[in-house]
Amino acid sequence: MTEALQPLDENWSTALAIAAHPDDLEYGTASAVARWTAQGKQVVYCLATSGEAGIDSMEPAVTGPLREAEEIAGAAVVGVDTVEFLGYPDGILEYSLALRRDIARAVRRHRPDVVVTGNYHDHWHPGHPNQADHIALGRAVLDGVRDAGNRWVFRELVDEGLEPWQVHRIVVTTSPEAGHGIDITDHLDKGIASLAAHAAYLRGLGPGAMTDPREFLEGLAREAGERLGTTFALTAEVIEL
Repeated sequence: MTEALQPLDENWSTALAIAAHPDDLEYGTASAVARWTAQGKQVVYCLATSGEAGIDSMEPAVTGPLREAEEIAGAAVVGVDTVEFLGYPDGILEYSLALRRDIARAVRRHRPDVVVTGNYHDHWHPGHPNQADHIALGRAVLDGVRDAGNRWVFRELVDEGLEPWQVHRIVVTTSPEAGHGIDITDHLDKGIASLAAHAAYLRGLGPGAMTDPREFLEGLAREAGERLGTTFALTAEVIEL
């Protein structure tokens, strides 16, 4: 029997959502973001790459700006008006001190109550390995968020006027280690519209790929909803720092 999910504590006001690629947050997390912004919470997006390696039939120099525009449009659907891109290379993202520093810098600039990120584990579930950029980004988030609170790590950030900022909770959505859930029943439609804003990317996935954002997201959300006791839900692993 699948383990029941506990409702996520939403006693916070601001969040920084960090992901590897444009569209990563739209595969479920955006519905929760729509819920949170409807509650009056402020959410900022930070993307490590511009997703320029994501469309096989299109040159990266064209794909990158196109996918940035789609991400900004998709974010607006769920009430996010600040979207930042760190400019790391898509497809070959590495865990590094530079990436940790940039994450710590973003945390210190935005000073969020919580940080939201995606699955950093090696797999989604048995037989389905995670993608390398997701793993590198997620693990850098775990460390970069802690770095943001330590004055003596990346001391140059203080010279930039960025004082340490402590974040005590990271919410990892769609994690195979999830024990919590977010009720997105009233906000799934906006999450679907947010993913649909990535129209060029979805077309570029080619034959056999996902063609119907609603069918895909509803399937995931319905399964999670059964575990939470709602119609639709998003799963989350909660890491307390």
